[in-house]
Amino acid sequence: MVGFAGYAMPVSYPLGVLKEHLHTRASVGLFDVSHMGQAWLEGVDGADPAAALESLVPADLAGLGLNRQRYSQLLNDAGGIRDDLMIARTDGALGRDGLFLVVNAACKDADFAHIDSALTGRARLTRIEDRALIAVQGPKAASLMSTHAPELATLPFMALTRVDILGVDCLISRSGYTGEDGYEVSLPADAAEDFARALLDQDGVAMIGLGARDSLRLEAGLCLYGHDLDETTTPIEAGLTWSIGKRRREEGGFPGAAIIQRQLGEGVARKRVGIRPEGRAPAREGTEITDGDGAPIGTVTSGGFGPTVGGPIAMGYVAAAHAAPGSSVFLSVRGKALPAEVVKTPFVPQRYYRG
Repeated sequence: MVGFAGYAMPVSYPLGVLKEHLHTRASVGLFDVSHMGQAWLEGVDGADPAAALESLVPADLAGLGLNRQRYSQLLNDAGGIRDDLMIARTDGALGRDGLFLVVNAACKDADFAHIDSALTGRARLTRIEDRALIAVQGPKAASLMSTHAPELATLPFMALTRVDILGVDCLISRSGYTGEDGYEVSLPADAAEDFARALLDQDGVAMIGLGARDSLRLEAGLCLYGHDLDETTTPIEAGLTWSIGKRRREEGGFPGAAIIQRQLGEGVARKRVGIRPEGRAPAREGTEITDGDGAPIGTVTSGGFGPTVGGPIAMGYVAAAHAAPGSSVFLSVRGKALPAEVVKTPFVPQRYYRG
């Protein structure tokens, strides 16, 4: 157990990090992510909360369908990322009319205060304090969950539904943070332990801790806030241009829009890339990246061993001139310049359900 965002969190369970990682890739992993922040955002006096929230994020929320969710970022005035988050449009059948937000644990107090203050008079934010969040991830997740609710087998990727599972009222999205197919289940906190134990009683289901969660998301090429993303990083530098709707790119209307629009047109000085070190030595966060002459060109922001890949992997930011896949770079590890190659992410194929 370790301290994480003010909570005591499990790094691993009895299987250990390596086996937990491989188990999730092969079967079903259960993650307790109840430390994440959940909230409802509703319009004031009939106002559309999506239009209000568009003043803080670059996603196209006006075009977000009912019972669908979208990934985006809360931005500062320089286009830097205050946090990344999931945003879903819901109706009364899912709990409330408006938006359902899930934000990172370490940022949730600041995020919710920022949203509440910035949207005063336009939208009302209500923190959800009485619900847990459990992620069910892996190639056998759909088989497991659909035995309890058959409609989950064909729930589209990034869609939400509300179903009763094991007598528990669950708000479920088909999404996750491992690159595998799976679900995130918001449910009453007082039912969470019994719910988790009931799923763990099924064959092929195991609890997974923070260690494997990190290696799984790194192999999937997914960013971790506070490491690969922060307030000095824009979505364009981070390779998240896909998350900015076409209308928003053209119209702007979000913090830092002029900077981001300029980067879209002119390019950026640095880019997030995948890196495959040669040999077996992992490059950890903070490792300096250099060119062939030893000149600094960037920094590793996430790195470690990829159990599915079978070797060390990393992500980081490098000068744009060195960002093309196949570029040779060097990593300063324990005083030695170790050769590495810039590669495309993800490091393993993402296996999200596409119908």
